[in-house]
Amino acid sequence: MRPESGGERPDEARNPRHVAIIMDGNGRWASQRGRARTTGHLAGAKTVRSIVEHARRSGVHVLTLYAFSSDNWRRPGEEVSALMLLFRRYLAAEVPRCVENGIRLSIVGRRDRLPSALVRAIDAAEEATRHGADMRLRIAVDYSARDAIVEAARKAGGGRKLTRDGFAAALALATNDHDAVADVDLLIRTGGEQRLSDFLLWECAYAELVFSRRLWPEFTTRDFDAALMDYAHRDRRFGAIEVAAGQAETA
Repeated sequence: MRPESGGERPDEARNPRHVAIIMDGNGRWASQRGRARTTGHLAGAKTVRSIVEHARRSGVHVLTLYAFSSDNWRRPGEEVSALMLLFRRYLAAEVPRCVENGIRLSIVGRRDRLPSALVRAIDAAEEATRHGADMRLRIAVDYSARDAIVEAARKAGGGRKLTRDGFAAALALATNDHDAVADVDLLIRTGGEQRLSDFLLWECAYAELVFSRRLWPEFTTRDFDAALMDYAHRDRRFGAIEVAAGQAETA
């Protein structure tokens, strides 16, 4: 499904609690306009602000954004350096807005390969917003779901009986996130591609997937609402089947 903008508003009672977004298309947006790829990332940062604020108003509890994958280190050094600087500037600009709007900010992923100035900015941002109770904003930076699963399995080993909840807690710690969050209900990917790209593989086990042709800088709040509306009309049975009187019977 590839929803486009629509005028209908979603029913907040049926909104997903946890939305994840693969923000794809910044570079292509810039290239189509004959600009440097870094200008696409700057435009994409403006879209992040708009969607974060709209998601909070829409009643989303957790919003996870895929900003920089572990494989993105393969990009040209100039682009990577620009992205690291952009992340730091984004934190400086957005932390006061997060505090004002009750948004708790977490950066998930590895930190040992990030510039020290960015790590300090992350620590400060997480501390400043730790009391936010209206929405949890998680930004994935130097993140790989497969690496996180391997690390979580190592941490959770030792011969103990392992449960799904226990592994989920270990997985959160493996990405420097101290609190496990609910599984993803809705995954949105912009840019026209239809794959997960090593993002939240465990957490997306039963996620509804929505793919948009729009490049991330072009993605609007109306597109977000269209994705929520699509989600609201999905039949989510989690392996069960519908039977009479609204009951569910395991297939």
